[in-house]
Amino acid sequence: MIKQQLNIIKETGFARPATLLVSLAHKYKSDIFLEYKGETINLKYSVKSIMDILASGIKPGSKIYIKAIGTDEVWAIQSIEDCLIKKDMIKS
Repeated sequence: MIKQQLNIIKETGFARPATLLVSLAHKYKSDIFLEYKGETINLKYSVKSIMDILASGIKPGSKIYIKAIGTDEVWAIQSIEDCLIKKDMIKS
């Protein structure tokens, strides 16, 4: 299991990042979760995951955690982090 803290900096709504997270999670065999304020969201549930992320109320300045469990967990976490940095959604 690998768990990585990410600091959200995106000033606009979180719909696109939510969709991106779910899309990226589906590329890996590992189970991938988002943790925020005591809630854990499985990113492999597509539409339900996106709705759960939006309902969680993540705002700029929030700290979230991405957790991966599985054979490609290292690559999954690194890929998600790299993509979010590239899209200026998180600080490196």
